Order: sequence, then C-alpha cells, then structure tokens
Amino acid sequence: MEKKELKRYIIIAFLVIAVCLVIKNFGLFAKLLGVLFAAVYPLLLGAVIAYIFNIILSGLEKRYFPNTTSKGIKKVRRPVCIVLSFLIVFAMISLILKIVIPELISAFKLIFEEIPPLIDKLSNYAFKMLEEYPDIQKEAMALYNEFDVKSLDWASITEKAAGLLKTGVMGIISSAVGIVGSLTGTITNIVIAIIFAIYLLARKDKLLSDTNRFQTILFKESTNHKVNKVCKTANDTFKSFFIGQFFEAILLGCFCFIGMKILQLPYAAMSGVLVGVTALIPIVGAFLGAGISAFIICTENPMQALIFIIFLVILQQLEGNIVYPKVVGDSIGLPGIWVLAAVTVGGGLGGIMGMLIGVPCAATAYKLLFEHLEKKEISRGIKQIEEKAETNQQKKILNFKTKKDTEKNTKNSKSGEKTKNSKK
Repeated sequence: MEKKELKRYIIIAFLVIAVCLVIKNFGLFAKLLGVLFAAVYPLLLGAVIAYIFNIILSGLEKRYFPNTTSKGIKKVRRPVCIVLSFLIVFAMISLILKIVIPELISAFKLIFEEIPPLIDKLSNYAFKMLEEYPDIQKEAMALYNEFDVKSLDWASITEKAAGLLKTGVMGIISSAVGIVGSLTGTITNIVIAIIFAIYLLARKDKLLSDTNRFQTILFKESTNHKVNKVCKTANDTFKSFFIGQFFEAILLGCFCFIGMKILQLPYAAMSGVLVGVTALIPIVGAFLGAGISAFIICTENPMQALIFIIFLVILQQLEGNIVYPKVVGDSIGLPGIWVLAAVTVGGGLGGIMGMLIGVPCAATAYKLLFEHLEKKEISRGIKQIEEKAETNQQKKILNFKTKKDTEKNTKNSKSGEKTKNSKK
C-alpha cells in the first residue's frame, strides 16, 4: 500500500471516529458550540459590519484625492474615509428615526384618542341592529353598561392593582434585572463589534496579504485557486446584491412618498421611509412596511388606507417587474423562482437576517454550479454540439428572412414596373 493511500485511509478513519463521538455526545457538543458562538459572536458581528462598511469605504477611497502625490494625504486617506463612512451611516439612521418616530407618536396618540368614540359608535350600531331582537338587545346593553369605562370603580381597581404589585414585586424586579442585563450585554456586544470592525477596516490590506501568505505555504496552488475563485464569486455577488438592494429600496421609498403626496394621503414621509427601509428585505419586505403604514393611515381614514394599499400593490408590481430585475436581478444573476426559495428558506432558518443573506448565498451557489456545469459540458463536447446547433438554427432563420426579403423586393419592383407601364 502506498503512503498516499495509507494517509487517506487514516484521515477517513479519524473523521468516522469524530462523527461517531459527536453523534454519541450531541448534547454536550451542542452546549460547547453554544458557548463558543456566544464568545465569538461580537467578532462575527464586527466582521459583518466591516464587510458592509467596506463597500462604502472602497467608494470613498477611490474619490478621496485619487491622483495625489502627497504622502500626508495618502497616510490619512484610510482613517478619514473610515470616519466618513461611519458618519454617513449614522446620519442616515438618525434621519430615518427623526422622520419615523414623531409620526409614529402622533399616530398612536390619535389611536388612543379615537378608541373611546369608536367603541361608542360600534356599540350604538350593534344596538340598532339588535332592535328586532329586544331580549338580546337588553342583555347586550346590560353587559355593555357593566363594562362601561365611565362607570368603572377606579378605587377597587387601584386596590387590586396594588395587591398584585405587592405579591409580584419580586418577579417584576427579577425580570427588570434580566432585561437590564440582556440590554447591557447587547450594547456591549455592539460596541465590541464596532471597534473590531474599525480595526479590520484599518488593517484590511495587511490581513489580505497575510492570508495569501498562509495560503501559499499551507495549501496547494490548485486548492488556493479554487478557494479564491469561490471567495471572489461570493464577494462580487454579495457586494452587487447589497448595492442593488440599497438603491432599489431608496427608489421604492421615493416613489411611495411621491405617489402618496400626489394622492394626498396622510403620513407620506413616514410611510415612504418605512416602505424603503423594509424593502431591504427581498420580495416580502415592502409589504411589511406597507402593513404598518396602512394600519397607521387607517386610524385617520380607513378609505385612504384602502387607497394606499391599492397604490402600493400597483407600485410593488411595477417595481418588481421593471426596477428590481434591472437593479438587483441582473447584478446577482439569480432567477426569480430561486430568489423566492432563498428568501423562504433563509427566513425559516435565520429570520430577517436569513432573508438578507439567503439570496446572495443562493446566487453564489447558482453561479458556481452553472460554471462547473458548463466546464463539464465543454469537456464532454456537449456545449460545442449545442452551440453548433444554435448557429445552424440561426443561419436557417437568417437565410429564411433574407429569402423572404428578396421575394418581397422582387414583388415590389414588379408592381412598380406595372404601375409605370399603366401610367404610360
């Protein structure tokens, strides 16, 4: 037996033993993975933030004195562009919150003001409908008067609430401590992630060169070529997806705002922002924003909410069939059926984050799979046969068209000669 075969069998044996141990102690292994993921989570989050911010950073670096020879400008280019990219993102988030939050507060104020009169209207309507059934009307009126807000005994309610607070004070304190602890942990993770992202962005060139050096030493050239190709395809797909999705969301939000202003619908700015932000989630995102906006518009005028829903459905159809394929679909090269499948599976596995990542992951796999398929077809000669068949078919169509054109021209010339002769 050769050394290579022996080495391969030893590796397979170790893998089989490792798989058996994992299956046997799956609970312990899952706990260890959970602890490891919790420890590494801020760094993973920082890597994701760095990747997204790198798209903005790369664009800024290309435009920040690109032809300069000054060493000082070259030295401060990276730090200045990092600061600018973070300022741009935070300014956008602040603008969104400034538009949305006041509108939401006013909408909820309107809801709480409109609920008591709405209950009175509904109850009066119900009592009118029950006039034909006096017994049922009497029981319904008695029930309504019993639970009337104006006739409630607030003293007894306050006493009962105080008793509940006394008995459940420890539970409330413990739950509050838990909420504060989880909130503190979340804020800490976000701060660590942002700091780690800044370090990654500042040293991205050095990290790439170090990775290439390790690749060259540890792996074969063919393996490195395959890995680099996969990474490049994934990077191009993810970058194209995020840029395309971002511009598509901006366009949809702007169109929604302009359309609502033309139709004179309330909460135009808030609805445009909500629809635009939620449109970052492929396919279903805009409908989530539309549902929230429709509910808020409904508090002011239900008919206007219906008009808004009809308008947004039409806008979503136009955007999905015209804008989205041009802005996002062509850039990632994934057919619509697989986009829907990726969103469904990604949402089931990872929620909103899964929906966002699912589409570019599916597009990367789709590109790599079909590139591999084309190579296999070329190696077996299938592609050449198909190309020859296509060219032959095209030639036949072209010959048929030219033949038809020549026949048409001869007919026209003959008819022209006949008309000339008749005139003579």
